[in-house]
Amino acid sequence: MRKIFSALLLAALITTPVILPSPALSEVRKERVQFKAGTSGTTIQGKIQGEQIVQYLIRANAGQTLSIGFNSDNGGSSFNIYAPGKVPGKDGAMVIGENVSNAYEGSLPATGDYIIQVGLNRNAVRNNEVANYQLKINITGGDLQGDAKVPGTNYHATGNVTCSMGNGQPTGSCPFGVTRRGNGSADVTVTKPDGRKRVIFFENGQAISADTSQADPGDFSASKKDDIYIIRIGKERYEIFEAIVFGG
Repeated sequence: MRKIFSALLLAALITTPVILPSPALSEVRKERVQFKAGTSGTTIQGKIQGEQIVQYLIRANAGQTLSIGFNSDNGGSSFNIYAPGKVPGKDGAMVIGENVSNAYEGSLPATGDYIIQVGLNRNAVRNNEVANYQLKINITGGDLQGDAKVPGTNYHATGNVTCSMGNGQPTGSCPFGVTRRGNGSADVTVTKPDGRKRVIFFENGQAISADTSQADPGDFSASKKDDIYIIRIGKERYEIFEAIVFGG
């Protein structure tokens, strides 16, 4: 009887799969970096623990110089830089901070959003260690506006945006032209159906005001849904894609 029981137990152990707990997914936080008006850089103070990862997105242009300085109280933390279009975890990094003593300066190969990813190495993640860090980012040289002008215009880009003038008028399409000043600062000029212009001002990625006057009044408000700015000026409503302001 004992032999039969032992045989049955052995069979159960062989045929029953061992279910292991799934590893926790890395905690990834994304932040877009904006420089204050009139400056070419910024310093970020941060903290990560275990699997936490921070991805800093910053727009820059081909030929500009990117400088990175990284300091931390944990030697197991570092940064990687990914070129525009590259996906961390899938594509290789353009710069590996550990290989350059956590300091980098170089000319950028392409225009677009660069990712500066901060995280801990495998041993530090395994031990759930904490790192307090300081990340210095500086971009110099090149055309800070980021684009050539559209031939025959003073705009860096032209096209159409979704617009509505209220008063029962249907939603339609209005021509626009944008003048970019870099780092999310831009003036978007929209031509309304009656031919008049409306200029919407952006600073550091935020819609801040429009060219209203006593003769052309309207309370200004702005919100954002995904990558679309929703602008309301009195009864007027405009939808402006983030790419219009930042380029790309």
